[in-house]
Order: sequence, then C-alpha cells, then structure tokens
Amino acid sequence: MWIVKIGGNIIDHSEGLSRFLEHFANLRGNKILVHGGGKIATRTAADLGIEAVLVEGRRITDEAMLRVVTMVYAGLTNKQLVAGLQARGCNAIGLSGADGNTIKAERRPVKEIDYGFVGDLWPGSVDADAIATLVAGGFTPVFSAITHDGRGQLLNTNADTIASALAVALSAKYDTSLVYCFEKRGVLRNIQDDNSVIPEIRAAEFEQLKMSGVIADGMVPKLHNAFQAIARGVSEVCIGHADELCLLRQQQFGTRMIR
Repeated sequence: MWIVKIGGNIIDHSEGLSRFLEHFANLRGNKILVHGGGKIATRTAADLGIEAVLVEGRRITDEAMLRVVTMVYAGLTNKQLVAGLQARGCNAIGLSGADGNTIKAERRPVKEIDYGFVGDLWPGSVDADAIATLVAGGFTPVFSAITHDGRGQLLNTNADTIASALAVALSAKYDTSLVYCFEKRGVLRNIQDDNSVIPEIRAAEFEQLKMSGVIADGMVPKLHNAFQAIARGVSEVCIGHADELCLLRQQQFGTRMIR
C-alpha cells in the first residue's frame, strides 16, 4: 500500500502536477493520495478580502479561513485531482475525514497560541476498516486536509500528519510505504547541490546527521515524523521529487528512511 502526499508547490504548478498525476496513476498496487493546497487557499482568501495569518509557518484557522480551506482543499483542489486521475484511468474517490467517518480529530487546545479550528490526530483517529473497504472495491482514495470531530465541526489538519496517520493505521492491514513528494530530489548531503541525495537513512544515522548539521531546519521534523511512523509499523518512508515518482518501485526515488 502506497500512501503518497503531495505538497502545495506541486499542486500550484500545472505542468508538474500533470506529470505527477501520470506517475501516480501508473503506480501499481493499492494507493492513497493525500494533499493540502495552502498557496491556493491563501490566494482565494485574499480574493475574498480575508487575511491569511501564519505563526511559524502554521496557519491560524478562524471561522472565515475554515470556510476558505474547506472550499479549496475538500472542494476545488480535491475534485481537480480526482478528475485528473480519472482522466488517466485511475478510479479515484475524493474524501475529507468527515466522509465515511474515516478520520476524526480533536480541536487543538489553546496554549500560547490559539490556532482556531485546527485538528490534531491521535492513534485511533483513522478508520482503517472503512478505508480498506473502499480500496477493496477498486477505489483510490484522495484525501484532503479536512477532518472532523464527530460532533459536526470540520477541522483543518496538517496533510503530512494525515498521511502519516493513514500509513500507520493501514499498516495493520497492508505492508505500507509512506511517500512525501516535494520540489527537492530527496534529503541532500549538501543543500546547495541538488545531486547530493542521500539514498538511504537508518534511525541511528539520522541522529548522527542531525548532530553534524547535515540535516537541519525544516527537514528535522520531517525525518523525525518519518522515523516515528516506521517505529509504529510503516515499512519505509520515502522523500523525493514529484517528477521522479516513477522510480519508486526501482527503489531509486529520493531518500528512503528504514529501520
């Protein structure tokens, strides 16, 4: 089972998105696509006179912004991706976490910052049985970054977190691989050299690479979450460029994180 997450930079680039959808549609085996769409949401909010507020890169989701992200993530972006996959022979079905009660979340507690209607997940958030039923029926689920709390409230939830939670929950039923597609070819040994991809990282090596400063900044939490997913049952986590998804089965895609 492949759980593939695409970033907003891919969605925002029509030619790159078209190439990605072709690669994803041709990926053999059971698969799930997870997406956000932050840049489109920000532009749509601006068109509606709503200011996007981010704190340390995290979106504050008040009532007005929740309406925008729901329209963009679960509506426009989700259905464009589904339509694109259908055009390529992939029987995709677009979902939010509210659909089929597949992913429940709890509103993030207010501490130093009130993030608004942002949802956090817990180990029992994902209904793996419901998703497995869809997969067994021949569907490819396409999940937006919208969840719900089971009491009628929609919540904006980080797409990376959703992808990881899906991979962990479904690992009880499938051999799952979690794949993050973004605009770099993988984890780079030299951030200035796009060809310096580290092909494979084990948990012990991760600590060494952090200490030496090879892995730093925003890549640290990504890899930390990757190894957490592996510790909880996911077979491998891969990070690489969306254009190279076709190399996944040859184990030549980006960087693989393994036990």
